[in-house]
Amino acid sequence: MKSKLFLLLFICLFTFLSKQLMAKNVEKVLLPVKDDPTISFRIWFKVGSQDDPIGKEGLAYITAKMLTDASTRNNSYEKILEKLYPIASSYSEKVDKEMTVIYGRTHKDNVNEFYQLFTDAILYPAFSEDDFKRIKTNALNYIQNDLRYSNDEELGKAALYGFIFEGTPYSHLSIGTVESLNNMTLDDVRGFYERYYNRYNFVIGLAGGYDDKLVEKLEKDLSRLGDVRSQTQPKPNLKPIQGYNFLMIEKDADATAISFGFPINILRNDEDFVALWVFNSWFGEHRNQSSHLYQVIREKRGLNYGDYSYIETFLDGGQRNMPEPNNPRRQQLFEVWIRPVQNQHRHFALRAALRELKKVVDNGLTKEDFELTKKFLYSYSLNYAQTTMDKLGYQIDSKFYGVNDDGNYINYFRKKLSSLKLEDVNRAIKKYIQYENIKFAIVTKNAEEFNEELINNLPSPITYVTQVDESVLKEDLEIQNYQLNIDRDKIKIVKVDEMFQK
Repeated sequence: MKSKLFLLLFICLFTFLSKQLMAKNVEKVLLPVKDDPTISFRIWFKVGSQDDPIGKEGLAYITAKMLTDASTRNNSYEKILEKLYPIASSYSEKVDKEMTVIYGRTHKDNVNEFYQLFTDAILYPAFSEDDFKRIKTNALNYIQNDLRYSNDEELGKAALYGFIFEGTPYSHLSIGTVESLNNMTLDDVRGFYERYYNRYNFVIGLAGGYDDKLVEKLEKDLSRLGDVRSQTQPKPNLKPIQGYNFLMIEKDADATAISFGFPINILRNDEDFVALWVFNSWFGEHRNQSSHLYQVIREKRGLNYGDYSYIETFLDGGQRNMPEPNNPRRQQLFEVWIRPVQNQHRHFALRAALRELKKVVDNGLTKEDFELTKKFLYSYSLNYAQTTMDKLGYQIDSKFYGVNDDGNYINYFRKKLSSLKLEDVNRAIKKYIQYENIKFAIVTKNAEEFNEELINNLPSPITYVTQVDESVLKEDLEIQNYQLNIDRDKIKIVKVDEMFQK
């Protein structure tokens, strides 16, 4: 009897000490800002939409929503909102391919009230059937109504990501598909939570005016998560792109949204990354009116609202001015986004963008372009992370990528930028950017007609309602006959109501 009692006490003591040791070994990203009266939380779980089971795409997203937009065991969802309102605080989620972040922000005077609600959401979700139905219905409405029919820009970009990454866990929308959402059950959510929201699978992110006691408490409390270990998905294995490949989305629209791109093997921890960012900033910095593509297509010719390029995933481009943190991926892409142009100008705009891409790859940046862009970017990059919350997001991304930036990625970026030379940028362009093997996603009306224009390389003349410079008209003659050389069997036409169905 004594031996059994001793064994039981030993097991209890071992379990207690193991949990205490686990709490001390929790990974952390800490960004103390003593003068900041707020505290920002970002809890990074090493799980994303790449971990969705086949046929249950969107499960990572729905599970995260069931933590942040739903009831807990201690409070109904309505009660949570009532308690958050008077303390002017909130928490939410962000689900991407490889990362899920549960984040929130509060004034330090209200940290105790907020902390209880925030940690309850992670540790004690209620998994209510009513919450599940509401969240799933909202996701279906977004796909079937908003994405397909209300936002051609995001539709085209989402289609491009799926097209480039087809056959990999990156290919589907993080929110899922119509069929997968309809097939999803609450038991699927519970199982996903138990598998991936475990004590071995998170990183604590804290920033602002917190104290050490808060760090210790958060470590200890989150270490109560389950004991199941989860495995990381392998990096996406992409098939090489051969030539120009088109996904045409047939939609009754007055304007054509164009996105195109290809995978690039460069990440933030690569030596050439900042050099390639200089190229991208010159070529198509998001919402920058001085960038090259904007000048060629928007400023000189007035064909649309803007034309941008990216060397990292840029989500919600229609809503955001600056890149959002916490979309880190082990496989990135180079992407060009041509905001919708009138249908009669779609062929011309596509040719213009590809012609400019070819010119910069073949010739590189000039000394003047390089110096102006470098100077601009040195100042402009300060806008990438203006808030403590965003700075914390960047530091979490640095941990993901293994960037040793001494706790300030923007300062690290600017320091790297200062030492760049023109030859560094032009070498990076030659190494990572090309114009011969590309995938295109185009949302347009009369897609079959556009198909024939492309295949036959028909001229695409353009006319203007106002007077333009003679040099523009001369350049137009070259653009309208720019050869694309597209094979008929590399164009696929899909009706808009078939997109993201399964």
